[in-house]
Amino acid sequence: MYTKRMDILKVENLVKKFGDFTAVNNISFSLKEGEILGVLGPNGAGKTTTMQMLLGLLTPTSGEIKYFGKSLKKNKSEILEQVNFSSTYTNLPWRLTVKDCLTFVSYLYDIKNRNERLKKIITTFRLEELLKKEISQLSAGQQTRVNLAKSFVNYPRVLLLDEPTASLDPEVAAYIREFLLEERKKFNVSIIITSHNMAEVEEICDRVIFINHGTLIADDTPENLSSTIEFCHVELLFRNNMTKAEEYISKENIDYVKNGKYLKITVKEKEIAQFLRKLGEENLHFDEISIEKPNLEDYFLSMAKQIKHEDKLL
Repeated sequence: MYTKRMDILKVENLVKKFGDFTAVNNISFSLKEGEILGVLGPNGAGKTTTMQMLLGLLTPTSGEIKYFGKSLKKNKSEILEQVNFSSTYTNLPWRLTVKDCLTFVSYLYDIKNRNERLKKIITTFRLEELLKKEISQLSAGQQTRVNLAKSFVNYPRVLLLDEPTASLDPEVAAYIREFLLEERKKFNVSIIITSHNMAEVEEICDRVIFINHGTLIADDTPENLSSTIEFCHVELLFRNNMTKAEEYISKENIDYVKNGKYLKITVKEKEIAQFLRKLGEENLHFDEISIEKPNLEDYFLSMAKQIKHEDKLL
């Protein structure tokens, strides 16, 4: 079982302003040794700006970033030797072949047994058949795999991943998630992930922070964040009473979605028994039932809805 350890990264009162616009507003968080941290938030929340500051690409307006107990500002070269990143939205040199790209990137770092490491990376990310192809010839999914391969070249202690499985087919995405968990287990690597795939975040992240308008508004485990949502989804199969069931549910102003002979109903968990009893009283007999407890996607959607409402009030 995963055990939290020392802080490998500590962010304190981080602020980034562009003129009068505040992109990141006084956020603080930490990353433990061997921890996988998810960074969530709507588009424009400040996630990318935060990641760029963590990589030293942007200078904070104020605040401090420490890796391994050392200031990034004062020890940038030393720290970045042990850090790497991958982003679906970062283009690699298009005219280089995959082999040349990985080779040249490797020389940015002091790597022992460089050739052996490159061979291992190529095998791990299933790049053998792509080595002679130019980056410009690769599909979006293949480019994502090369970007991920690049990020592991230097045996990083801290890895920053922006949408790591975007554009990947489900089988490869599952393989990458398993690989990340295995790397954490083997080498105690610490990972920060931004993703819009809530199921993925729930599967691999130990903890999640939620950023909106540059402000950190939540920092907890996926399970604890999900448990703050009081609504569940109850899916019922009506083979014979669909029309009558819809009429009743609509009359009661209950949210639902129809899919064929199934109704997916949103109801408070503590009111499920009462809801089912009322269906019985109305002679609305269903043939199947399944109950989905709230998950991280429900939390994200709830927060997004709340944010939009607050924005309208401003």
